[in-house]
Amino acid sequence: MNPNVVLPLASSLLSFAFAILVADQWLRRRQPYQLIWTIGLLWYGISAGTEFAGSQFGWSETLYRAWYLVGAVWVAGWLGLGTVYLLARTRFGYAFAGSLLLAGLFTFLSEQRYHYPGSGAAPVVYFAIAVLVAIGIVILTARRDPRWVHLAASVIVGGSAASLVMMATTTLAAPGYALDPQTGIPTGELFPGYLRLLTPFFNVTGAFALVFGALYSAYMFMPKRRVIRYSLARDRGIGSFVGNLLLAPVGIVVNFLVSLPGALLALFTGRLSSRVPATILIAIGAFVPAITSGLSRFGSTSAFFVGELAGVVFLFAGFLVSIEVFSDIRLPFTRLVLVRREQPESTGGGPA
Repeated sequence: MNPNVVLPLASSLLSFAFAILVADQWLRRRQPYQLIWTIGLLWYGISAGTEFAGSQFGWSETLYRAWYLVGAVWVAGWLGLGTVYLLARTRFGYAFAGSLLLAGLFTFLSEQRYHYPGSGAAPVVYFAIAVLVAIGIVILTARRDPRWVHLAASVIVGGSAASLVMMATTTLAAPGYALDPQTGIPTGELFPGYLRLLTPFFNVTGAFALVFGALYSAYMFMPKRRVIRYSLARDRGIGSFVGNLLLAPVGIVVNFLVSLPGALLALFTGRLSSRVPATILIAIGAFVPAITSGLSRFGSTSAFFVGELAGVVFLFAGFLVSIEVFSDIRLPFTRLVLVRREQPESTGGGPA
């Protein structure tokens, strides 16, 4: 069997099945993050579907354009945006602002390193957008204003609309697609720089939001040890607030690591919220394809389809493990319950 056919087909089918289950949850609960995740999973399935079709039946310019627009640009951003809306009432806005700044900087530096033809002013514009929106998100998050998520959405939704227009008006050289001669996996080299630079901008923003959002949720729900203490209270003066804000990422990472032994003990004794292993699986599911797609950008495409499938498998596993999120297993869009699991009381921190 040809792995270039089997792997993307499996990724596509699993993504669509996953999207159906999340869409069913949205119809019952009407939470915006569920709708956004459904859209992101549909993009995942469509992207992998174009890879299957291209490998099985031959690539065309239409397939190639759809693959790049949906898969290389949209998927990570929309999945990350779902996590943003899930954590709207937390201080995750600071982390998202940081990831947005990092994405803008990485996009700008990518152009300085590779000099993609046709980039024009795009790297400066993308970086400026990242800075301005990040500042707005920090201000709203500091005020405990959940509307910071709408600023985050403006980047993803607006960027998606802009990329659609860019794709529709871009002319590609014959034959209209480009494949790695060693692996037969598509690459983005035919697209102009202003489109190629949207890939790191969306992927870094979305992948960081998904990975750090999942780990942040795990940290909130696990029994914690705090060896580094910080406070983001605004009543201590601007200097103290900025210092604690810079300390917070280090504190969360260190406290998370030293809390893992206690979390493992709670897991084996049945006292750990199922959201902890679930969100860690989701973090892995976001991290793996982020790495393999990043390697693909630098010319190493051999692991691309494997990482894509592993990503959706881990994401789906995290979804199924979380009892709090998925308590009833039933036929989608019906009231027929196939399996009902009792929910133990959650342990750990505040809301995810």
